Amino acid sequence: MRASVIGATGFAGAELLRLLDGHPQAEVAYITSESSTGEDIAAMYPHLRGRIDKQLISMNELEKIAKGSDVIFIALPHGHAMKIGKMLRGSGVKIIDLGGDYRFRDVKVFEKWYKVPHADPEAKAVYGLTELYRKDVAAAELVANPGCYTTCSILALVPLLKAGLIETKGIVVDAKSGTTGAGRGLKLGSLYCSVNENFHAYGVATHRHTPEIEQIYSEFAGEDVVIQFTPHLLPVDRGILATCYAMLKPGVTDADIENAFKEMYGAEFFIRLLGKGACPEIKNIRASNYVDIGWQTDARTGRVIVMSALDNLVKGAAGQAVQNMNVMFGLDETTGLRQLPVYP
Repeated sequence: MRASVIGATGFAGAELLRLLDGHPQAEVAYITSESSTGEDIAAMYPHLRGRIDKQLISMNELEKIAKGSDVIFIALPHGHAMKIGKMLRGSGVKIIDLGGDYRFRDVKVFEKWYKVPHADPEAKAVYGLTELYRKDVAAAELVANPGCYTTCSILALVPLLKAGLIETKGIVVDAKSGTTGAGRGLKLGSLYCSVNENFHAYGVATHRHTPEIEQIYSEFAGEDVVIQFTPHLLPVDRGILATCYAMLKPGVTDADIENAFKEMYGAEFFIRLLGKGACPEIKNIRASNYVDIGWQTDARTGRVIVMSALDNLVKGAAGQAVQNMNVMFGLDETTGLRQLPVYP
């Protein structure tokens, strides 16, 4: 498969290149950057030297890129992919967008939370959380890769919502991310002196991943779900830990919870069920496509607490994109993604 990456100089784009280089049935065709056109990607990311020494070209050569590609990954900030997707429609190339442009069933929700008009409202995109929508992904031409917080949070509670074990009111998702989740751009809050020996919440009650999580929770619950979502910034490079709180319905047992997780994820390669009492750690999933899930019940409060951990650049972005690519092209979805986590 000839794979091109539009927006290859961001953290997710560079991670895509690393994973595609190790994929036995994929080769990198074109890579783009508007700010670094003409430069060699290895000069910007020396870890790629000797393996991916390719020159960055401009998106203005989109027709050439489409003709020379079987799949195009778009790793750009929101607002850009919808324009590219519209131009590529009918070209025959498969598209995987790592941004937020195509993630919402209702474009009005996107416009409300992202504060920009949608340029491609007629697009038929599949939400690419592979474990939940595998059959749809297999038949898709356009896949909307989920957000990193959303993948972590959705996978944590969907089995319990689907099984009807928890109340749909009062769900709280408390999540923490490494600094790569903020992107490669220069921001005051991402500077070393701002992040080191620090820990803080941000986007409280306003974060754009909130409606994305609610959309999938609602679908599996069969009714509208409104959550409280609070993200935090960890002083680490990569990793996400989501701690999700929900009220148990009367009579629900630990065995019911365990069975719900096993029924949904028992055969999933990339989801590791740690069981009751286990607390996942981001160190144990670093640089891998795995998701670790553990849980605990609190008889005093009547709540279940589900904890999930993943690497925001792999399963939360580039790894899930490659997983979706595998499914779209009929390959074993673990191809190129079976690496164990890096430890310590």
